[in-house]
Amino acid sequence: MIRASQVRLISGDGTQLGVMATRDAMDVALKEGLDLVEVAPNADPPVCRIMDYGKFKYEASKKEQEARKKTKAFQLKEIKLRPHTDEHDLNTKIKNLRKFLEKKNRVKLTLMYRGREFAYQETGIELLLKIAEEVKDLGAIEQEAKKEGRNATMVIVPK
Repeated sequence: MIRASQVRLISGDGTQLGVMATRDAMDVALKEGLDLVEVAPNADPPVCRIMDYGKFKYEASKKEQEARKKTKAFQLKEIKLRPHTDEHDLNTKIKNLRKFLEKKNRVKLTLMYRGREFAYQETGIELLLKIAEEVKDLGAIEQEAKKEGRNATMVIVPK
């Protein structure tokens, strides 16, 4: 499917064979029992390489599989609070937050308002900032505290 009349040919071992007609390059590849693959179609003249295309595709898919295997899908953990969460309960939630950050998980803090608590949203935002200050050695704020309806949320990521 190479449409150029002349190509720059590279052999299977990487040595340059020079510029030649496409038909001659196909004959050289056929003699070696390999395929002629266009690797740089935008060059002048286009660059073609003699290689086993099936083996090339197989190795590329294996590399992609290996790369996919090594990437860790991050988890987003969520901790839910209320504006008047007691001190001991708050310490327990902070301890869990520290555990999540040590395991390299992102953590979403959700502060829920009910009833008249909604009128005092500033105290809730201050609570979120206080919690972020407590764990600043392990994590950093990715998303500042923001109000979403009857909730306020903040996202903390591990350092």
